[in-house]
Amino acid sequence: MIDNIDKLSIATIRGLCIDMTNKAKSGHPGIALGAAPILYTLYTRHLNAVSKDPNWINRDRFVLSAGHGSSLLYAILHLCGYKVSMDDIKSFRQLGSITPGHPEAGVTEGVDASTGPLGQGIAMAVGMAIAEQNVANLYTHGDILCNHYTYALCGDGCLEEGISQEAIQIAGYQKLNKLILLYDSNNITLDGGLDLSYNENTELRFKASGWDVLKVEDGNDVEAIDKAIRQAKKSTSKPTLIIVKTVIGYGASAQGTNKVHGAPIGVEDGKKAKLSYGFDHEDFFVPEEVRSHFNDTFVARGNKAYNDYQKEFVSYQAKYKEDAERFLKLKDNDVSAYLPHELPSDFGVDALATRKVSQNALNDYNNCIPNLFGGAADVASSVMTQVKDAVAFSPAHREGHQINFGIREFAMTAIQNGMLLHGGVRTYVGSFLAFSDYMKGGMRMACLSNLPAIYLFSHDSIAVGEDGPTHQPVEQVATLRLFPNMTVIRPCDARETYAAWQVALRSLKTPTSLILSRQVLPQLVNSSVEGLYKGAYVISDNSKAKFIMIASGSEVDLALKAQKALLEKGIATRVVSMPSWELFEKQSDEYKASIFNMPKSKRISIEMMSKFGWDQYADHHLSVDVFGKSAKASDVINAYGFTVDNLVNIVSELVK
Repeated sequence: MIDNIDKLSIATIRGLCIDMTNKAKSGHPGIALGAAPILYTLYTRHLNAVSKDPNWINRDRFVLSAGHGSSLLYAILHLCGYKVSMDDIKSFRQLGSITPGHPEAGVTEGVDASTGPLGQGIAMAVGMAIAEQNVANLYTHGDILCNHYTYALCGDGCLEEGISQEAIQIAGYQKLNKLILLYDSNNITLDGGLDLSYNENTELRFKASGWDVLKVEDGNDVEAIDKAIRQAKKSTSKPTLIIVKTVIGYGASAQGTNKVHGAPIGVEDGKKAKLSYGFDHEDFFVPEEVRSHFNDTFVARGNKAYNDYQKEFVSYQAKYKEDAERFLKLKDNDVSAYLPHELPSDFGVDALATRKVSQNALNDYNNCIPNLFGGAADVASSVMTQVKDAVAFSPAHREGHQINFGIREFAMTAIQNGMLLHGGVRTYVGSFLAFSDYMKGGMRMACLSNLPAIYLFSHDSIAVGEDGPTHQPVEQVATLRLFPNMTVIRPCDARETYAAWQVALRSLKTPTSLILSRQVLPQLVNSSVEGLYKGAYVISDNSKAKFIMIASGSEVDLALKAQKALLEKGIATRVVSMPSWELFEKQSDEYKASIFNMPKSKRISIEMMSKFGWDQYADHHLSVDVFGKSAKASDVINAYGFTVDNLVNIVSELVK
């Protein structure tokens, strides 16, 4: 018999993790067995949340950055009363279960972030901590509305990934003192000992980045873990790392080795491990005293915090009615109530780069959306993500609406994910399109997590010019279009750009990439807001058209000029502006047929980038399928054949 409720509870959790991975015949028991006391201590003694309202805005957040330890989180959530039943526990990693191999937000109640790609969880936790501070400062006495801690659990692998250092630096610089990172330090990775690839002094690394660092030498010492968390919560100016020395696969015969990292330990070894904890019960057994203990700790504490908050909010509503109403409207990332019903009707005649138009739109939307927040990876003046007279988010100005992410594209992307997962802040981030490659791991998680992230990508083609092929995107838009649940929009002028922003801001579950030009583009007479909403539309037609030219972005103007020149040669054509494949594919078959009323053999796509994917819309292509060159933009454009004469010649031959 185990005479200590802490030990019995931890043994129960470890037993469930053994049973889950054994029944599934897959999983990662190592971290689950080693780190069980860490999560047990956090949930029973500190974390404020409630299973009856798992999306409560003021709950403490927890991110399992080492997402392969999902069995541990599911065991905890089950005991905490979330809708994770014993049948769900037994269905771990099975098709259609709510206990997938890595945690997924929106699939399992109590999971605050989808994790698995190592290191991203740290950055998402940083985003949550930023959002908590910003939301609290958007309202009168906003600390009544939003005032909580953000916790994350990481492992050795998380800290080896480069994104972790980007995020660590930002958190330290921003003095996110309510961010607490628990480090399961077991010195083992999948391939073997940590010393195969890592010899850094982790404590000094974090201190150099502006963090407090605490140590727990025995990962089974609940009191020491509790003391460290309590001390971390007292920090007034720094985030805190708590290094907890653990034994991977604690209790298994191969404990302390990489053999228990990613493979079940088996039935016999599982029984022996349970006996070493003093736990002699059948599989998937939970003692009633353990359930009662979680009810008396996590559940009771969370209910009290939740009920106190509801009472405080009623009082707050009475005193600050407008703030309370705005808070309720904005807490779930829906800003539709603050968007203008109509877009400007007159965009003038001046030619503008769509990155500049995007900045104008951003300033307009910033004036009407109270919680719009964003920044760029040290290219704000180039991507034009700057908002006029905006205050930068900083330790001295938590109310700031702009943030300098520094040259940290990957962390910036994952931080945006964390902010959106937190809620209450509507975000955007910016970079050069060529550098979207640094961001795609985080963008993929945004798509998977159904987050309405906004990406502003300028310098959208070989028209970048002198900076050359390192900065001239060729394949990037094609790869963005490959993401499930991503809307990619490449507007051709100011009208389409404003409409593209509308699409992005109205989205609730789909990320949007706006592909913007560095070079100036003319305002086209027949461009259409409604046409952009449909993804493609006829921008110029001829009743005798024999051929269709399809273009996006700057190339729409090229197609219109070629259309005029072709008509002088007696060849009538239709020009289709196609800013977004994804929006177009949502339209009816009838609408699609009305736009492309000729076979693919009588269509050509025109984009200054890879033709990959265009075969679904046209058999012919004017594209760039090699890397660019360093020269004046006009010379590069001419060299790759994006001229009226060349396009006219191509279409003329195709018509013949």
